[in-house]
Amino acid sequence: MSNLTPREIVSELDRYIIGQQAAKRIVAIAMRNRWRRQQIDPELRDEIAPKNIILMGPTGVGKTEVARRLANLTGCPFYKVEATKFTEVGYVGRDVESMIRDLMEIGVNMVRKEESERVRLKAEKAAEDRLLDLLLPGSREPKNQKSPGFFMSGQKEETPPPAPKTDEGTREKFRKMWRNGQLDEKEVELEVSSQADPAVSIMAIPGMEDMGMQMQDALGRFFPNKKKHRKMKVKDAYEVLIQEESEKLIDMDKVVELARERVEQTGILFIDELDKVAARQDQGGGTDVSREGVQRDLLPVVEGCVVNTKYGMVKTDHILFIAAGAFHYAKPSDLIPELQGRFPLREELQPLAKDEFYRILTEPKNALTVQYKALLETEGISLDFTREALEEMAATAEKINEETENIGARRLYTIMEKLLSELSFEAPDKAGTKVLVDREYVREQLAEVVEDRDLSRYIL
Repeated sequence: MSNLTPREIVSELDRYIIGQQAAKRIVAIAMRNRWRRQQIDPELRDEIAPKNIILMGPTGVGKTEVARRLANLTGCPFYKVEATKFTEVGYVGRDVESMIRDLMEIGVNMVRKEESERVRLKAEKAAEDRLLDLLLPGSREPKNQKSPGFFMSGQKEETPPPAPKTDEGTREKFRKMWRNGQLDEKEVELEVSSQADPAVSIMAIPGMEDMGMQMQDALGRFFPNKKKHRKMKVKDAYEVLIQEESEKLIDMDKVVELARERVEQTGILFIDELDKVAARQDQGGGTDVSREGVQRDLLPVVEGCVVNTKYGMVKTDHILFIAAGAFHYAKPSDLIPELQGRFPLREELQPLAKDEFYRILTEPKNALTVQYKALLETEGISLDFTREALEEMAATAEKINEETENIGARRLYTIMEKLLSELSFEAPDKAGTKVLVDREYVREQLAEVVEDRDLSRYIL
């Protein structure tokens, strides 16, 4: 787990997310507290529970991005799920516990990848030897020589004639040629294993996908792996052999144990659209029963329970839950009181204005202007924006958000696409040209949509 200080976490988040300093601070403190907890005596460590967070604010202000970038910084298992995907137990749909199973799957894949990197040098050496065996059959003695069995000792077993022995000098010569890249385009025939498909396919029943996957895993054990021969280039065969050798070197029991500990101690679950399962107090209706059912099912998972996964039992006591929602129509107080108590920290993100839009277009490492410059550069077009053009785009985004639905920074996506649609269409015919987008160009491209408010509802 990363030991970044709260100030360092906020500084890293500033590279991708504009504004929302209060939200950045609250998640940075939550992550630092998880590191602090790991330094405490184990007897007291288990008593310290994470303080779950609710992020409130209109769409497009950075709620999801804050959680996603935070997970990338800390290297923790992270899973994002929409609360609207879940249904109450007994109804058709996904049950709440499935998000823990998905998080555990992500944790196992993360640890497996780390283990693969750790054993890669050994795997590369073994793969290189196997590759030379394919290029030079019979260049070394096979490791496993089967001795005749008791019942077969009196019979002469027909064995294929041995391949002609290749001297060690030729093998080393080929090794040097391979390392210099002279054999990359040469083709070899490689025996690869593929899981045999069970004769009976499992029908995917809505809400029971996990059971279907477990049944397929169980049936797959009764069907041996098929071996098939494939012709491929040497450089492609090398990667396949590295993967096979890595799997031999990785202890999956150790991987599962490490992944379970990492998920239980440092896992982050981001539950989006929580407001959609909140029932408004001034409304009646049958859907409220299902909404409250989802909230009741969330209670034990957020509070701490044991979930059965195909990798064993996973405790959720110390998983950090970050929930988010616009809360336009419902309020956090519309959640059932027990669930409100499970999310003690709340932070409201502020709507974006012209100044924030301008900073979004210029400051982040992955700014939209940088992305579009890179896209058009592939066509041989040099694209650039003046300061006045970016200010005009920011002002236009703010104006349209005020007059129509406020969709936050996502408005910039539609504005940029509308602004450069003509240039993108004609780009293959304008290779080698330089295009400077100024304020007049922005006004010309967006004038028709900005003037017609009804039209902007559908286009922007």
